[in-house]
Amino acid sequence: MRKSSLKLLVDETICDGHGICAELVPEWIYLDPFGFPILREGELPFSLKEHALRAVYECPKLAIALIESPG
Repeated sequence: MRKSSLKLLVDETICDGHGICAELVPEWIYLDPFGFPILREGELPFSLKEHALRAVYECPKLAIALIESPG
């Protein structure tokens, strides 16, 4: 699996637990018992980049960001 230098982040202070992100990127995001997202560690695989970008744009609270990993 080819990897990019991107990392997906969630601002837990903004997130309301709608769960749309987990529906759009289930390979990388799952929900805790209260419906809030838990992200896998590490760099996002290149194959999930488009799904991650959609999750960023579809988040009703704009609590998700896709950033370039340092290094």
